[in-house]
Amino acid sequence: MQFPENFKFSKDHEWAKIEGKSITIGITDHAQKSLGDVVYVELPPVGRILKKGETFGVVESIKAVSDLYAPVTGKVTEINSQLPDNPAQINQDPHGAAWMVKMEISDPDSTKELMDASAYSKYVATLK
Repeated sequence: MQFPENFKFSKDHEWAKIEGKSITIGITDHAQKSLGDVVYVELPPVGRILKKGETFGVVESIKAVSDLYAPVTGKVTEINSQLPDNPAQINQDPHGAAWMVKMEISDPDSTKELMDASAYSKYVATLK
């Protein structure tokens, strides 16, 4: 399984593309494959303040319901408004078009525990 080299990853299987103080977040290819066909997604409102590790939404598949966890502390600045109407995008392009939220990072230290692609690949391999 390949993961984008320019992304960071959480142990909760969220990816994070960090650009300065802005971060784009979604779930990893590993997560969507584990879930199966995604049929529902719930995202937070724009403006919500999230702490690292806080639940910010839900993804429901034909197999399970999974909470989404903020990989950093910050404020939601944008949501992918197409996902609730087309949750299958998560299965089709989890690292691209199926991004979930964009945030402004308020605590840069909250990014320190995120893994690079190599470390995340090794982490995922230990789960099998």
